[in-house]
Amino acid sequence: MPRERFVVHLDGRDLELSNLDKVLYPAAGFTKGEVIDYYTRVAPVLLPHLQDRALTRIRYPNGVEAAHFFEKNAPGGTPDWVRLATLPVPGSTKSRETIDFVVVDDLATLVWVANIASLELHTPQWRIGADPDLMVVDLDPGEPAGLRECCAVAVLVRDRLAADGVAAYPKTSGKKGMQLCCPIAGTQSAEHVSGYAKRIAEELSRQVPGSITARMTKAIRPGKVFIDWSQNAAAKTTVAPYSLRAQPHPTVSTPLTWDEVEAVAVGDEPARQYRAGEVLDRVREHGDLLADLLTPGPAVP
Repeated sequence: MPRERFVVHLDGRDLELSNLDKVLYPAAGFTKGEVIDYYTRVAPVLLPHLQDRALTRIRYPNGVEAAHFFEKNAPGGTPDWVRLATLPVPGSTKSRETIDFVVVDDLATLVWVANIASLELHTPQWRIGADPDLMVVDLDPGEPAGLRECCAVAVLVRDRLAADGVAAYPKTSGKKGMQLCCPIAGTQSAEHVSGYAKRIAEELSRQVPGSITARMTKAIRPGKVFIDWSQNAAAKTTVAPYSLRAQPHPTVSTPLTWDEVEAVAVGDEPARQYRAGEVLDRVREHGDLLADLLTPGPAVP
């Protein structure tokens, strides 16, 4: 019989892995071992985007078709070598004043996180102890709008941000929409950044009211792309680049080139989400398309 548990040695750490044959994506037959293998292979480009950021995990211990839960606090049994950051969490639903967040700075911690079936990895727009160094513009389509419509709106958002000297880098959400990630100075509050993103969203919604909305109200969103500026609030997180998503197949939040976005927007290329194996191929071809996010950008107006 195959062993259900065994120990591997990573970064000077002994790490016990378990149940690698367990299927976590039933429609694809994708196992926990394959989840761990994906995260191990993508680690060189993923880890810089997780470093020094408090991690929220979405865990699927019995696969994507079964119950799941969000986890911010370090779980029981967390190895003593895993880095923790004790941070205030105002308004916590469990009335905690602080939470011990896991911080994934190395391969061993990433593999440990994957081994406890943390399929989705979400991070805030700030590094620990600092103001936001990222602004995220989340593009969420209301049916029948989809990823193609998001790509068209993404080009409008990119050009508007560029007028203020802010560069935007696109990635799919791994679900139905996409995000634009913008490196910023890291010298402004979350409230200021969120307010700027809201002004841009409202401006574009006035310009193209039939296709764009800046309001969260569900009733007005069908057929439009919602520019979700609120992702920049201090308490919000966004799926990390290269994170798996809990879909029937192991799709990934995938960095894109602007040529790809424009081709989808005009219908020259199909709108699609990418799966784990495809993303590894893309990394071999392109490297990290979001590497510029690791260098501070300008302050936002």
